[in-house]
Amino acid sequence: MSFAMPSLRVYRATDDLAREVAARIKRFGMVLLGFAIIGVGILIAPLPGPGGIPVIVVGLMVVLRNSFKARRQFVRLNRAYPKTLYPIRRLLRRDPEIVALFYLQTLRVERLLLPRRMRFFKGLRRRFGRRSAVA
Repeated sequence: MSFAMPSLRVYRATDDLAREVAARIKRFGMVLLGFAIIGVGILIAPLPGPGGIPVIVVGLMVVLRNSFKARRQFVRLNRAYPKTLYPIRRLLRRDPEIVALFYLQTLRVERLLLPRRMRFFKGLRRRFGRRSAVA
């Protein structure tokens, strides 16, 4: 009496298909989660402080890592509006320099809203820059 083992080839094809379907479902779920995080960030954005922007960036990171279409759209937008999306691109890097980015955005807003004589942060940088160079 001999027991014949079934061929593994039959199971391998269905396992690969199951893995692929599971990966697509996971990716789709992550994209939905990213959009939910972005939505929460938009709801938080009107509150005082910068609370909404980091949450939106985290949601954007989740979406861009899991959606090819969103990544392609982001690249198109980045080519069309590089100066506008530059801060978001800097935050999406592996080790973002959050303080430097915050300072540069503050300078941009200050230049946009205030006349020259009322600008505060540019002189602040010069004062702190001299102290740190001496120390």
